[in-house]
Amino acid sequence: MKNNVIDIRKDFPILHTSVNGKPLIYFDNGATSQKPQSVIDSFSNYYTTLNANIHRGVHTLSQQATQAYEDARVKIQQYFKAAHSEEIIFTRGTTEAINLVAHSFVKKGDEVIISAAEHHSNIVPWQLAECNLQVVAVNDKGEFDNEDFKKKLSNNTKLVSVTHVSNTLGSINPVKEIIRLAHEKGVKVLLDGAQAVPHMKVDVQDLDCDFYAFSAHKMFGPTGIGALYGKRELLNAMPPYQGGGDMIKSVSFEKTTYNDLPHKFEAGTPAIAEGIAFGAAIDYLNQIDWKWAAQHEHDLLEFGTAEIKKLEGVKIIGEAKEKAGVISFVVEGAHHYDIGTLLDQMGIAIRTGHHCTEPLMKRFNISGTARASFAFYNTKEEVEIFINALARSLKMLR
Repeated sequence: MKNNVIDIRKDFPILHTSVNGKPLIYFDNGATSQKPQSVIDSFSNYYTTLNANIHRGVHTLSQQATQAYEDARVKIQQYFKAAHSEEIIFTRGTTEAINLVAHSFVKKGDEVIISAAEHHSNIVPWQLAECNLQVVAVNDKGEFDNEDFKKKLSNNTKLVSVTHVSNTLGSINPVKEIIRLAHEKGVKVLLDGAQAVPHMKVDVQDLDCDFYAFSAHKMFGPTGIGALYGKRELLNAMPPYQGGGDMIKSVSFEKTTYNDLPHKFEAGTPAIAEGIAFGAAIDYLNQIDWKWAAQHEHDLLEFGTAEIKKLEGVKIIGEAKEKAGVISFVVEGAHHYDIGTLLDQMGIAIRTGHHCTEPLMKRFNISGTARASFAFYNTKEEVEIFINALARSLKMLR
């Protein structure tokens, strides 16, 4: 098992490059993670030895590509401990996965509970579906308000859709308790897992969630692909999200018969190379000692938090008791964009802005934050350089 950050960093070629003449320090993992060489090699291997369309061909390349693509689905199923491989629906990512549920599970006027900390991808789809949104508050630390949730949860609720880990605050929501309370009232639960999957192993059966949405590019895989986990009985009852090739059994001008799971929800030629590379990312993650990774990221978070608090005029937004490796902060008298620009000149990549959580920014009465987000390949030395560079940037801006 991989449990040494120096050895792990050797697997990621981009971590050994430079930006603006400085060694790259990549603290924008909340936006996308970097890719190990094995994932990069998967793309090259597909296009040089395997390129063919899948599910439709009798020739050798098509059958080999189909096998590799479906093997990736099984790897994802096993990684997330889903009961059946057909419960894994390939999508373009978390956003499309949530849109699929909004299109196929709810209808106009249904009541959907979300939280004040949601990404726009877990707000806008429900608005497009013309659902009645009930919003659970977050407290001043950025924690999910469980008492407010209990008040809003009712027999009228059709679905609870909340983030597992906040992309802006790093707060880890009490999802098992949320699911338990919802199920007591017969309400289904979707979890936006985009920010959880880089930091922890997720067991969907243990959680007992009804849907779980996630993206490959947040978990050291390729962009443009992700998946929706859904309980088989729910997916079977839901109508298709899109129409086209491969999601049908038969088509006539009078009637179409839909395909079985998972293909019912996967119309058209998929992102084949990306799907296979997603499987390669899962292979890599299966080599990680996740107990070590969780402790390593927690140590980075605690160290970074303590050091940032020593800087005058800097305020951390989001200090939940249960938190992943994300530090969002604002600086008195300085704009977050300026901070990000200056740090970039020193080779340090962070994210600035509202992080697709504008309602959350309004909750804290700010326009945006600077956000440093860690992964298991980051080091304490990088955090030290970041803190020193931030202190230098603040002097320049004041």
